[in-house]
Amino acid sequence: MSAVTPRLPLFERLRRRWAQGRPLGSLRSQLLRWLLIPLVMLVLLDAVFVYRNALDAADMAYDRSLLASTRALAERVSIVNGKVVAEVPYVALDSFETDTLGRIYYKVTGINGELVSGYGDLPPVPKNVPRSQNYPALVRFYHADYHGKPIRIAALLQPVYDDSMRGIALIQVAETLDARRGLSNQILFDTLSWQAAMILVMGALVWFAVRLVLQPLMRLKTEVETRALSDLSDVDPTLVHKEMRPLVSAMNGSMSRLQQLIASQRRFIADASHQLRTPLTVLKTQAEMAMRECDRQAGAPPDIAALRDIVRSIAATTDSTVLLANRLLTLARIEHGGDSLAMDTVALRDVAQQVGLEMAMAAVGKHIDLSLEAPDEAPVHGQALLLHELVANLVDNALRYTPQGGSVILRVRAAQPGHEHGAVLEVEDSGKGIPPAERERVFTPFYRVGTALESNPGGAGLGLAIVRDIAALHGARLELATAANGHGLKVSVYFAPAPVDAKIAP
Repeated sequence: MSAVTPRLPLFERLRRRWAQGRPLGSLRSQLLRWLLIPLVMLVLLDAVFVYRNALDAADMAYDRSLLASTRALAERVSIVNGKVVAEVPYVALDSFETDTLGRIYYKVTGINGELVSGYGDLPPVPKNVPRSQNYPALVRFYHADYHGKPIRIAALLQPVYDDSMRGIALIQVAETLDARRGLSNQILFDTLSWQAAMILVMGALVWFAVRLVLQPLMRLKTEVETRALSDLSDVDPTLVHKEMRPLVSAMNGSMSRLQQLIASQRRFIADASHQLRTPLTVLKTQAEMAMRECDRQAGAPPDIAALRDIVRSIAATTDSTVLLANRLLTLARIEHGGDSLAMDTVALRDVAQQVGLEMAMAAVGKHIDLSLEAPDEAPVHGQALLLHELVANLVDNALRYTPQGGSVILRVRAAQPGHEHGAVLEVEDSGKGIPPAERERVFTPFYRVGTALESNPGGAGLGLAIVRDIAALHGARLELATAANGHGLKVSVYFAPAPVDAKIAP
């Protein structure tokens, strides 16, 4: 036999439903349910109490009337010639016999328990019936059945005496419950009718109030729906209630971030189109020069040297365009997808070694001494491909702006005890460096120092911008300083401490 699962409380079920992310439905319908259902329950509960109080009041009124009849009959009981007698008028007997709203019965019992007058088979007083505290008379009220009908009986103890004897007579007057039931049904009908009318009125008022309260939300919905696609301005928080203003503020913050994203994309597209237009125009010009050279020398031995120079220029321009396109794609990837990249523990020394091997031929071609100082693994928490791009851009910039015969040092230092940062990456060159006034501006995309631009027209102006974004994504801090030789540039990247129990990814 399977165990019965206990039903959870209402609030616990609601909490679990919200935690599971299920749709909550209409706010208006929920407000109406949460307001009307408890209201109807309270009204019904009030109807029960009103009905019971009305019945108690009716019972008290009928009991008082029954007691009055009993007292009137008791006043007619006396002792005559040593016997208890009851002088019941014919008018009273006629009323006892008449069945209008309810039949009335009576019984008079003498001092010794003998029947004096009335209905002898009227039910006796039960022993456990207490005396009524509502009246000073010695009266008891109780229910019984008489000839198959329920009745209410008042039993009054009446002292009787004369010169020869004295004692207590018992006078019982009973009435059927037809009149009481008729009054009870009338009270019930009136109560339910009034409460039903009250429920309808309160339901209409609650519906109107909920509709009125939700109007600001409907206006907010209409304003958001009718906005143009390009309209990302803030929504006025005063349109809604105070409790809803944090939600509007969050919406405004989200739209502000969306504005920044769109502005960044537009700026990126504009800068990219401007930067790509120049090398492509140069490439087209060089190709046309090669075609004109071929046409000019048609039928004559070609000038191999001139054609070689033009083709070499085309190749260099093509390499520069490819480099620019790759860096633009890298920058776009970092700006718009960096948050979703998986992070791991990476050995910074291995990344620096790989970049050093890749850049070795370029350094040899310019007769630059490229050296690596990395005694430790220097673990950092990051993304291996992006860290490789960061180191490659720093080394490429250093090689590009270092004159022939110069030197570039790629240095990796592990985290030192007592320092707030983790591993440190340094790239130091012997070039002309960057003036302190321009060190903040070089991180702007497509910005290049004027002197360097003249000597290195192939630069894309994106290297340090990419380095800045990758460092920000890894929580690292960038620092530009003058190299140890007094005129070069040293770029330092201070990474955040790696987790203590982190293992380097293979």
